[in-house]
Amino acid sequence: MGDRLRLESSHREQIEALLRQHLPGVEVWAYGSRVNGLSHDVSDLDLVLRGPGLTPIPAAALSELRQAFSDSNIPILVDARDWAQLPEGFRREIERGYVQVAEGEVDFLEH
Repeated sequence: MGDRLRLESSHREQIEALLRQHLPGVEVWAYGSRVNGLSHDVSDLDLVLRGPGLTPIPAAALSELRQAFSDSNIPILVDARDWAQLPEGFRREIERGYVQVAEGEVDFLEH
């Protein structure tokens, strides 16, 4: 996927820093209006978190990340969802258009 994320670089840097701080090793994809070109200045940022081996993200860690986004000075809503908790149809929709925001750990058991 090319980097088509419509987001100010300073906001992206803050988001990436919060992701590294709260969920290191988790692959993160952006999807939705900020990727497909339909966003406006105040559109939210939709993120999906893909844990190592696509295992579920611990609820407490996800809650802490969401709170960190809320407490930050990022002027848009950042919505983070756990890939492992999404229905298959929603996953397929996300796979049609996303931008990788953070790389995850390689799961050697899958290879």
